[in-house]
Amino acid sequence: MRLDHISYAAGPDGLASTAARIGGLLGREFTDGGVHPRFGTRNMILPLADDTYVEVVEVLDHPASDKAPFGQAVRARSALGGGWLGWCVAVDDLASIEHRLGRAAALGNRHRPDGTELRWRQIGINGLITDPQLPFFIKWESPAELHPSRGGDGKISMAKVELAGDPQRVSEWLGASLETPDKLYVEWVAPHGTPGLQAVQFQTPNGLVRI
Repeated sequence: MRLDHISYAAGPDGLASTAARIGGLLGREFTDGGVHPRFGTRNMILPLADDTYVEVVEVLDHPASDKAPFGQAVRARSALGGGWLGWCVAVDDLASIEHRLGRAAALGNRHRPDGTELRWRQIGINGLITDPQLPFFIKWESPAELHPSRGGDGKISMAKVELAGDPQRVSEWLGASLETPDKLYVEWVAPHGTPGLQAVQFQTPNGLVRI
């Protein structure tokens, strides 16, 4: 179990402008990630070190965005002005999480601008919607060399994911202890406060950047 990526919902200025603003703070440009046809969303990607990445995501005017929980989550966060949407944990054993949550994972896919299709299965968006401190889970079906973290220069890395809420609740949701900061990067900034992802710290060539 490890942190896979963090998601930021585009603000009223739209996907490209939101990505450009965050990229400017980090000193790197985001690239077009493509469309999630099953979710009614699209994203832009910034690869990080250690097999992680950041996505800025925007909801599309598409029927899928009204039906898919991920599209609903993005729409709701963007309607509030945009901001950090959530964090995603990669797992090897998705079946045990499906059993524990009592439902099947959803198929996900994304078509990059060059036509390459990425495929995965994910679960836990409904939990994220009702309790924003909770991560969702992903298991990639595409080859490792196509993971969105590939293609960066490795000079920007995740430092901390600042969470507020209940550590015990998140540990129970994960089915594992949070005492693995090298893999999940979690720092509790306000235990038992208003839950959710408060900020993310990045280590860059120009020093630590907190967004």
